[in-house]
Amino acid sequence: MSDSLAVCEVDPELKEKLRKFRFRKETDNAAIIMKVDKARQMVVLEEEIQSLSFVWNLTHWTVALGTLAHIQFYFVGQVRVQDCYSLRFVIYSYKYLHDDGRVSYPLCFIFSSPVGASRGQPCPGRCICQNVAPTLTMLCAKTGLLFVPPAIDRRVVELRLTDNFIAAVRRRDFANMTSLVHLTLSRNTIGQVAPGAFADLRALRALHLDSNRLAEVRGDQLRGLGNLRHLILGNNQIRKVESAAFDAFLSTVEDLDLSYNNLEALPWEAVGQMVNLNTLTLDHNLIDHIAEGTFVQLHKLVRLDMTSNRLHKLPPDGLFLRSQGGGPKPPTPLTVSFGGNPLHCNCELLWLRRLTREDDLETCATPEHLTDRYFWSIPEEEFLCEPPLITRQAGGKALVVEGQAVSLRCRAVGDPEPVVHWVAPDGRLLGNSSRTRVRGDGTLDVTITTLRDSGTFTCIASNAAGEATAPVEVCVVPLPLMAPPPAAPPPLTEPGSSDIATPGRPGANDSATERRLVAAELTSSSVLIRWPAQRPVPGIRMYQVQYNSSADDSLVYRMIPSTSQTFLVNDLAAGRAYDLCVLAVYDDGATALPATRVVGCVQFTTAGDPAPCRPLRAHFLGGTMIIAIGGVIVASVLVFIIQPEPAAEPRPPSHRLSRWLHRLREAQEKETPGCLEISVTSNLFRMLLRDLPCVARGDQCA
Repeated sequence: MSDSLAVCEVDPELKEKLRKFRFRKETDNAAIIMKVDKARQMVVLEEEIQSLSFVWNLTHWTVALGTLAHIQFYFVGQVRVQDCYSLRFVIYSYKYLHDDGRVSYPLCFIFSSPVGASRGQPCPGRCICQNVAPTLTMLCAKTGLLFVPPAIDRRVVELRLTDNFIAAVRRRDFANMTSLVHLTLSRNTIGQVAPGAFADLRALRALHLDSNRLAEVRGDQLRGLGNLRHLILGNNQIRKVESAAFDAFLSTVEDLDLSYNNLEALPWEAVGQMVNLNTLTLDHNLIDHIAEGTFVQLHKLVRLDMTSNRLHKLPPDGLFLRSQGGGPKPPTPLTVSFGGNPLHCNCELLWLRRLTREDDLETCATPEHLTDRYFWSIPEEEFLCEPPLITRQAGGKALVVEGQAVSLRCRAVGDPEPVVHWVAPDGRLLGNSSRTRVRGDGTLDVTITTLRDSGTFTCIASNAAGEATAPVEVCVVPLPLMAPPPAAPPPLTEPGSSDIATPGRPGANDSATERRLVAAELTSSSVLIRWPAQRPVPGIRMYQVQYNSSADDSLVYRMIPSTSQTFLVNDLAAGRAYDLCVLAVYDDGATALPATRVVGCVQFTTAGDPAPCRPLRAHFLGGTMIIAIGGVIVASVLVFIIQPEPAAEPRPPSHRLSRWLHRLREAQEKETPGCLEISVTSNLFRMLLRDLPCVARGDQCA
């Protein structure tokens, strides 16, 4: 049994009337006509008819004309229009003549169903149902409905539920209504539409949801409306329309009304695919932007209403030009309305000024000397644009160490507002990527610099009136390179725990973390450190090695390239215990700041006994080293050279300084003086800080 089937009771007064009718003494023909009271869900007496001239015998039927006339008068002349197609139940008592002369008065139950009457579900209370096939219509306007009535004939073609208090459209409200063509839900309080609520309405052509309380249109709410022609969503509170909301009827919709809402944006790409669109009504919203080329494919558009929005500029479109007869095809009648927008009148709006229209009501909001003037009253030569002028750029030369970030500023003014682009030193047009980003104010951010970034970046500011350029020079100082150490044999000692204080170092005493680091080739003054590749840590910029001696609390730091997995520490003292940790320096994607992660820590003790302290009995030489490039002094450093007493086994002299000076001479032909100045200072101080400990021990390093 269907869930919507209702069983009616019989009115007690009707029961008493039927009992008396059964045992009546009169010999004339009579009838009792009954109907269903939909409001009370009860079978009630409608009328009792006496003296019907209807005689029935076994051989023939005799129907008096008066009987048919009476029934016809009753159903057509005395019944309301909406009751003409309702069901009737008749109990008829008539005189029956037998062949042997006997006479009897049987009772006959007649079920009357006029042509087009609904036999499945009754018409909801206070509704008007005109169920005359093939047009089945249900009108339930101003009936106080709080929800869509469940007792709806699923064969209905037109359903109007306007001016009620329906607050939501549920999933099953219109289920299986595959014949519905026109659905009107205007002027209700609908704020929610369940996903797939209209999925079964495959034949629907018009959907009216105007004057409700909808706040958004999602992609799953209008699913299944493959034949929709008219969608009316005006006078709601819609703030957002998802890009997939119109996918089901992009090729069929002819009329789209989203007026009087709170829309700030629209899925213009979807609107541009509505090739059969005739009318687009978007007035009285908060729209401030129209995507360029939106209306190119809308050849059938005859009316576009964008009145009272927040548009400052309007992109030219070929559709508007075709409407003036500028193309090979005859002009298409097109009405466009952009009045009530704060339009900025410059050369970009000349196309709108040149359109020939009867309702030219657009006014200018800016510039100030054109405020509140109608377009048609302004000469074309006053629609002017100003070429861009770069007012602020990165001054001088930007110096940055390889791997660090740099920001290049470039701001421009003009009318219309210029768009800023950047060109790399190699001629590439830069955009937003994993390494570069162009802000809205024209600033270029390079998050990780490489040697290829050395050179001149070009800032280009352009608008409809022209363009302006400005060069910005960037010098990237390369990081010092280290020669890879020789292949190391298996580790000699198992690493121990470390207590070096490193901020945020998780699991410093965890054995699994310690085993990541291996100390090999341990001697009295050096150790080879190995660590595995750090695959779980993306974007490693470099490694940092930090260590200290048990007899010295100060930490020593070394920066290692990100491609290294080994490092030779060769400035250790004999017979001392050391704590050493390796950290990975990487870019934190969450904060966009450099972060560190501990690769591992190890403890080891150098071989040999600690050398006793002894006074210096050697020549102590000093002087000033001045480095000049191209006649310009770039560095002046005070240098002390200690020549100790000869050792028992003299060591070969170091050639590090001579090699570095040779490379410096070669670099003069390749680098600019500014880059050399930074590189010389950085590398010179690094070399001295690294070599001073071995000088104090008597090594001939310098």
